[in-house]
Amino acid sequence: MNAFSKKLPASLLSFSLFFVGCGGGGSGDPAIGATGGSEQVAAAANTITSPAAVNTGANVVTTPVSSQVDIDLRAALNNAGVVAAAAPAVQDPNKVALGRALMFDKILSGNKDVSCATCHAPGLGTGDALSVSIGTGGVGAGQNRLLGAGRNFIARNAPPLYNLNNVDSLFWDGRVHSNNGTLETPADNLLPPGLESALAAQAMFPVTNRDEMRGQSGDVAVDSRINEIAAISDADLQSQWTALMDRLRAVPGYVALFQSAYPGVATNNLGFEHAANAIAAFEIDQFGTLNSPFDRYIGGDDTALSDQQKQGALLFYGRARCAACHRGALLSDFQFHNIATPQIGPGVGANAPLDLGRFEETGQNADRFRFRTPPLRNVSLTGPWMHSGPYTSLEAVVGHYRNPATSLQNYNANQLRGDLQSLVFTQQQLNADILTNLDPVLRTPIPLNNQDVADIVAFLNALTDPTAVQRATDVPANVPSGLPVND
Repeated sequence: MNAFSKKLPASLLSFSLFFVGCGGGGSGDPAIGATGGSEQVAAAANTITSPAAVNTGANVVTTPVSSQVDIDLRAALNNAGVVAAAAPAVQDPNKVALGRALMFDKILSGNKDVSCATCHAPGLGTGDALSVSIGTGGVGAGQNRLLGAGRNFIARNAPPLYNLNNVDSLFWDGRVHSNNGTLETPADNLLPPGLESALAAQAMFPVTNRDEMRGQSGDVAVDSRINEIAAISDADLQSQWTALMDRLRAVPGYVALFQSAYPGVATNNLGFEHAANAIAAFEIDQFGTLNSPFDRYIGGDDTALSDQQKQGALLFYGRARCAACHRGALLSDFQFHNIATPQIGPGVGANAPLDLGRFEETGQNADRFRFRTPPLRNVSLTGPWMHSGPYTSLEAVVGHYRNPATSLQNYNANQLRGDLQSLVFTQQQLNADILTNLDPVLRTPIPLNNQDVADIVAFLNALTDPTAVQRATDVPANVPSGLPVND
């Protein structure tokens, strides 16, 4: 990931707490407390005096600016390589306007019945509040959305869209990736040039997925027309993208929006890559959140976190081992790990009903059941959690890490919707297969009591930016196609 780094404010530089780049850590526990370099940090911090010293008549009493817990926590953050997230580059407002329309317009789906926002609703943490999503043919929205007749659940949980401007690895299996500026995607050499980022490249693919947006051959769209996108063969991605652009060019409102966003490109020369770049611009513009309590704490405000949240952060960056994978500006290493997540859903590819995760892309046995570490910004809003959405509370998520093997083997599907409970695979042979490749960080149980879990959850709640909660203004009243915006 190309992460920006930022130094702490000048008021904190006196105790040598500089942010360093993402990475570090490996799979070991980040050290906390006054050990090694932390001793210097703590000693220097104790020399800081209050701007207003109190004269008692005999001596001038000085008070440390930070309490010991803050000294310990800031040392832990420094040792873990925590960085402050930088604001994204300002996006072209014309591209953002086009991207907003496209994000909420069902014209991009073969049957004209789902939009990108069906599974990535701003008011639902940029997700859909479902363990695994329901695409074309479904009815309703959010937790109330139901499968249509003859349709399948989408294989995985809808990933959140927060702060993805510099993220180089997208999807749970990393199948869209930017490698030093070179895009690697399932389209290989069929991917058109001109895509501006991995985020833009990601937007090229949900529209080609039959269960997500494209539909099945022979489907009839909501306007009673044959679904021409679904009639195209799966391998012919270029024709699918061209057919979508033909739809958009037939709508005068989109012609005007594209002309404003790309004034130097003739309408007939526009490709779906232009639409994808606009969708990415909208996501970057709207979902960059930088003002959570944790952001403010990183910026030097000791009062931004409660005492319980600070204790949770010390656990997170210490003996709970969370930061072995959840590190950096977005609290993710963007690598792939097997954390013994219960298998839920219809499965993926030739291995269905199993979902082998990263293995589906690499074919390497070491990648079986590995999935990308999710970023944790606004994590309190993005449940259900993990790639298959097995857990419906953060307490359950954190509790899983106490002993992932036991958690997997004893998983209780009663927390899921009734129509998903039959899609939970808990056969002992499968569980043994998953545990064979369990991430080394998790092979030793993590001793967390109930108070520890509560403290970590309190810290996770501190990752929520207030602007991520109320997002009604993101949703346009109407879209150029005239199709209904709401599901």
